[in-house]
Amino acid sequence: MAAHLILVTGSNGYIASRLIPRLLERGYRVRALVRRPERLAGRAWLKSVEVVQGDLRHPEGLRAALNGVHTAYYLIHSMSSGRGYTQVEREAARRFAQAADDAGVQHIIYLGGLADPRAKNLAPHMRSRIETGETLRLGRVPVTEFRAGVIAGPGSISFEMIRFLTECFPILPGPDWLRNKAQPIAATNVIDYLVAALDHPEGRGKIYEMGGPEVMPYMETMRRYARERGLKRWLFTLPGIPIWLMARLVDWLTPVPYAIATPLVGGLQSDSVVLDDAARSEEHTSEL
Repeated sequence: MAAHLILVTGSNGYIASRLIPRLLERGYRVRALVRRPERLAGRAWLKSVEVVQGDLRHPEGLRAALNGVHTAYYLIHSMSSGRGYTQVEREAARRFAQAADDAGVQHIIYLGGLADPRAKNLAPHMRSRIETGETLRLGRVPVTEFRAGVIAGPGSISFEMIRFLTECFPILPGPDWLRNKAQPIAATNVIDYLVAALDHPEGRGKIYEMGGPEVMPYMETMRRYARERGLKRWLFTLPGIPIWLMARLVDWLTPVPYAIATPLVGGLQSDSVVLDDAARSEEHTSEL
């Protein structure tokens, strides 16, 4: 029997570009959906996948991308769209869920953001990540949703923000909400969960929160990086630093552009920790 065809959206993104070789190693056939195929140039796995150019804003491209697909990974966001991106993300998820249903897709695996949806100060970016999962689940194709916070690994947007800011400033002031808690997880572990979902249909329809073994303030992630690099850094918080100023600093000093830095920095206003440890408990019982 031929191996299942797997669609990976956002194929030039950080997680997708690491997921694809793992899928190929497992013997799956992979189709990569990307808006700009030229951005895949140089990928070692490029000749082993089928590349389809498409945009979730255009349903006709989705039909071609999803034709014959068994499982689709939904690994995209629209933060670079700027103001109004949350509506763009909901519409994209709605179109994708409908197109997947029309194409006979059996399973959608979505990677969203780790946050408590009940938090009163939840940033628009994090709420949009949660609402995207809700929108996908309104469709008829079963969805396995994973939620992750800070993903640690070179190339991860969160990691690059931490790395560049820590490298550049011996003394770094930040907003007082940098004391909020995070639960970083290694990129390799995120990929492990995403791949495991293919073999465990009992996980369909469930939400799994992912985090590493330690909970720490966001500031501590920067201190940890500094210690690993042998850097002496003094980090402190000041009340009243606006999001736009922090985002502009990130834009100036890191590869993360202002349009993306703004929602990411805003997301630090609330904790990003695992509240339901089902992912780890089911992993230990060999269910996921």
